[in-house]
Amino acid sequence: MTTLFVNACLRGEVSRTLALCREYLAARGDDVVEVNLAELRLKPFDAEMVAYRVEKQTAREWDDPIFALSRQFAEAEDIVIGAPYWDLSFPAALKVYLEHVSVCDLAFHYTEDARCEGICKARRLTYITTCGGFVEGANFGYDYFCGIAKMFGIPETRFVAAEGLDIVGIDVDAQMDKARAQMAELD
Repeated sequence: MTTLFVNACLRGEVSRTLALCREYLAARGDDVVEVNLAELRLKPFDAEMVAYRVEKQTAREWDDPIFALSRQFAEAEDIVIGAPYWDLSFPAALKVYLEHVSVCDLAFHYTEDARCEGICKARRLTYITTCGGFVEGANFGYDYFCGIAKMFGIPETRFVAAEGLDIVGIDVDAQMDKARAQMAELD
């Protein structure tokens, strides 16, 4: 199985989110393709980029490099998102990545009766995060990805979080172990 790992852990190897993701992926043994957003340094879409993409979309020139990330995402069999909890959701680089992925007729399309229908191949999306405090069920980043998964036709979403990691006096290892236990329960 091909797993797409979208690495939004912008702090690199010191990221606790990345450590959890690497452990999760190693235990699965799948063929993993990693998209490292810190290395990609994607540019948000501006008017010129949108016009170019629409031109290529209209011409159905799907081999154009502007669609590479969308094609890769749509073809993945399993998707893992690694994103630390920043400002109630995730790093902005991940939103920019989603701008590049969200392409009509690659990730989703509209039916004849104007309903949005997902066409991605992934059977699930796993969202792994760490938080300095306790989010108490309000991880809007994961909520956003639940919406994206529905839009793209990905039937299952799963969530793993290690929370409270920056609270003075907390047992960080115990919090990380709770997240590891969550990961172990996933198939």
